[in-house]
Amino acid sequence: MSDARRIVIVGAGPAGVRAAETLVAAGLRPIVIDENARWGGQIYRQPPPNCGFQRSKKALYGFEARKADALHTTMAALLPHIDYRPDTLAWACEAGRLDTLAGGREAGVPFSRLIIASGATDRVLPLPGWTLPGVYTLGAAQVALKAQGCAIGNRVVLAGTGPLLYLVAYQYAKAGAHVAAVLDTSPFSQQVAAAPKLARIPSTFAKGLYYVGWLKAHDIRIEHGVKLVAIHGAENVRSIEWRASDTDSVSETMACDAVGISFGLKPETQLADLAGCRFRFDALNRCWLPELDAGGRSSVRGIYLAGDGAGIAGADAAELAGRRTALALLDDLGLRHPLGPGMPDAASLERGLQRIAVFRAGIESAFAPPAHCAAQWPDQMTVCRCEEIDAGELRRCIRAGEANEINRLKALTRVGMGRCQGRMCGEAALHLLAEETGRPLEAVGRLRSQPPVKPIPLSPALYADDVAEIPEEARDE
Repeated sequence: MSDARRIVIVGAGPAGVRAAETLVAAGLRPIVIDENARWGGQIYRQPPPNCGFQRSKKALYGFEARKADALHTTMAALLPHIDYRPDTLAWACEAGRLDTLAGGREAGVPFSRLIIASGATDRVLPLPGWTLPGVYTLGAAQVALKAQGCAIGNRVVLAGTGPLLYLVAYQYAKAGAHVAAVLDTSPFSQQVAAAPKLARIPSTFAKGLYYVGWLKAHDIRIEHGVKLVAIHGAENVRSIEWRASDTDSVSETMACDAVGISFGLKPETQLADLAGCRFRFDALNRCWLPELDAGGRSSVRGIYLAGDGAGIAGADAAELAGRRTALALLDDLGLRHPLGPGMPDAASLERGLQRIAVFRAGIESAFAPPAHCAAQWPDQMTVCRCEEIDAGELRRCIRAGEANEINRLKALTRVGMGRCQGRMCGEAALHLLAEETGRPLEAVGRLRSQPPVKPIPLSPALYADDVAEIPEEARDE
């Protein structure tokens, strides 16, 4: 591979696979780096090899089984034509180079062009008890089911908001797990008001209605417009408490041994940040996103983004965006677009993405995270579990006038400096800072990323070549 055409794709989900397919069809051989053991991403996650259990694709993916199978089959056919590197974490990015970790070994991967298809993670807004053993994100609950063949508990409550709430409840119940309740913080009236936009993609809207109808038909309790009060327990989860959004209502407590919680999804943008991409605040996604043109080009020459890592739009949009970004990359290299079945042109891809964008606007208005939730967090509630920082410590710093911007708050309190690098606590810190200062989220700044974007081991084996050069008498120091 010539240096001018050393193309790296981070992520082997829907966006990454379709980008690789398009580049291979044009005669290129990209490097595909994926943190998972097998391709498919989160939405079409495959069980690991020799996992010890068998579930059909119909059981794993439901209505999306055919799409999952198509993506898996496409990637399998691409393997001889790409440099595929599974179980590889891209933990830092700088000019023309990724830092990766695989098999306990660090390796630099140079690139001339980089497509970041890093996907999304759960949006976490804490409540008292959220750090108890037995509390998971909805994404983690899905991983347990798809990759490990198990549920997160014997009596599970799923709480928060977003379409994933109902999908995970349906997947768990269909697999035989006991789903005690679905607690949605979004009012039902809000979801009804969004129906005209959701109807722009009738098939997807119909699937969402089916999930809700199926859950109700199987006597799974669904509550809308709730306010989550607390998760109770000592060494593990024992119950969850909530009440109607009316502050005068009496709270209700339900016994459970596990809680799955999420308030929608947020893009994984850390690598784009480390690469130096410019960001803008996106009101729809309620977060800062890299600036992109219609082809997925970032502000940094040679770096492109596609899929949910560029803005939440779902798996179908990720496939379209992966193809579109690959076409932009080919344009920049002066290469012809591949032609043939399954290879749409840029204009048709953009039309498809625009249609999905209307639907996504409906989703975001139907399942908006609860407003002003930070005002209700007690001082003793942990916000940053890595550094053991509670809401009271953050409030005292803000009220003392020492911090009115998120990175200043980070520097003074260490919030977001732990193992998760703000991936779990960053959203909560932003909401609390905005609430305390009376400013909108976009006015309190963007939490800047630092490498490593995910934890890596500090082991001599990681740098064995370097250790060999250290005098023996100094190695223990």
